[in-house]
Amino acid sequence: MPDNLIDVQTRSAIAIVALNRPDKRNAMSDEMRSEFIAALERIAADPAIRAVVLTGNGKGFCAGGDIAGMERRLHAPPGEVAFNGWSRQQRVHHSMSLLHTLPKPTIAAVNGAAAGLGADLALACDFVIASADASFTWSYIDRGLVPDGGGLYFLPRRVGLARAKDLIFSGRRLDAEEALRLGIADRKADPETLLSDAQAWAAELSHGSATALALGKQILNQSFELSADQAFRLGSQAQGICYTSTEHREAVLAFLDKSKGKAR
Repeated sequence: MPDNLIDVQTRSAIAIVALNRPDKRNAMSDEMRSEFIAALERIAADPAIRAVVLTGNGKGFCAGGDIAGMERRLHAPPGEVAFNGWSRQQRVHHSMSLLHTLPKPTIAAVNGAAAGLGADLALACDFVIASADASFTWSYIDRGLVPDGGGLYFLPRRVGLARAKDLIFSGRRLDAEEALRLGIADRKADPETLLSDAQAWAAELSHGSATALALGKQILNQSFELSADQAFRLGSQAQGICYTSTEHREAVLAFLDKSKGKAR
């Protein structure tokens, strides 16, 4: 087993977070999830990191939940199964919520199979760029389960309700082309350039005010559940904060200096 189940490298203010169980196609174990949570918490608190690219080491992005963990649950005493499952789900939800609400742009660079929880993990990011080798499947139904990593929330918002039901009820596999056509992936890349393309995109998305990005993302993440009035009020509050930010002050002064220079 690798020393680090989550490999984090920072390149030009972009954190490259790689799931690191290549021999298991990066299936998410409880230990791996704990490292993932810790990594996301560090990244969220680090102002030097402006964006995140999430990928998988080896040939797979993430094969979903760890089968060994599922087997252990089958052998738990009957009176403990429900509470153990509930406790584990709190960690699943915490990790996915951290990723979804991270106050920085996030891009899933899907380099191979994204199955079950792995497909949910990709959609918890703001954007998805898929390698030509990528595939997506909400295969929970094949294990007698429902999507527990946010797929019931994220997928209908990507593809619409009827198509989300089709993908979740059937558990069928989509290649990169179909994922792009349906809107599950936003961009496609050659396998050789996937990470560099994702990094360039992350840099493009994160060059502006970190304050405005964080506040705007928080509101956008809620926008389908908000009324227009609620969205306006949250936007007004966020703008009030932006007015006081160093980034806003410096941007306005730089614009004014440039305008004065043109007027001379």
